[in-house]
Amino acid sequence: MNNRYLDIHPEIRDALQQSKPVIALESTIIAHGMPYPENVRTAKDVEQVIRENAAVPATIAILKGKMKVGLTENELEFLATSKDIQKVSRRDIPYIISQKLHGATTVAATMIIAELAGIKVFVTGGIGGVHRGASESFDISADLQELTKTNVAVVCAGPKAILDIGLTLEYLETHGVPVIGFRTHDMPAFYTRTSGFLVDFRLDTEKEIAELLNAKLKLGLQGGVVIANPIPEEYEMDNDLINKAIEQALVQAKKLNITGKKITPFLLDAIKEITKGKSLASNIELVKNNAKLGSKIAVELSRIAQNR
Repeated sequence: MNNRYLDIHPEIRDALQQSKPVIALESTIIAHGMPYPENVRTAKDVEQVIRENAAVPATIAILKGKMKVGLTENELEFLATSKDIQKVSRRDIPYIISQKLHGATTVAATMIIAELAGIKVFVTGGIGGVHRGASESFDISADLQELTKTNVAVVCAGPKAILDIGLTLEYLETHGVPVIGFRTHDMPAFYTRTSGFLVDFRLDTEKEIAELLNAKLKLGLQGGVVIANPIPEEYEMDNDLINKAIEQALVQAKKLNITGKKITPFLLDAIKEITKGKSLASNIELVKNNAKLGSKIAVELSRIAQNR
């Protein structure tokens, strides 16, 4: 795509031109989701998982006002260590670009830039959603609105556990966003494999998911798809432990009047402290697991595109 604000790495541009599988990755998890050095180590490990599963990783960020699709090792290190990285969603993109600033992209912003670049599959940890107490705060993540209009499939371990998962699913249903459970009927809840809420459809193979994505694209149905992939059993956290940690973190956030875009990184950091690092370890493993699944789906989607 000819866009003066868009800088696509040559390897990724070549892969896209040849209909090879490419996976978009967000950068908020690097700049705001994990401490150093776990953040940069995880970013590199996730990219390696994608390569091992025959796809090309495309980590996305905004650097010096340029939307970067694919980052160098030095750029990853900069994102992981700099204190001058803003958290960027849809509303922030024009400001960050026009002011030539640095930004780490959320799920919403990553989806936008991935679609501009022509990438159809995006891997993340968990999506944003309706926050607990949203009936009073009206705190609903921009990720959900982006899923209603941007044509990118999002592989995740469900909504972040700090959210109201039932209301998040209601929002997605109202706006016609399909929620696919990979080998599960139960919506995973990030740190745990189940939430008690049902997904829309269960599919058991990467090929089936790719065929659904292809059908949706060919039909011209606007919007994304959520592919919910449960955290591996061996890394799942105890449900009672994580819920108690979330409740404690929410109380802390309320006392400190933490709101808006600061709430999610604050809560995740507080939960990490409360669980003595167990939640961070689970977070890292679920992202790797999502990268493996996303790559296999992208490979199947690439085969469909090449055989049409």
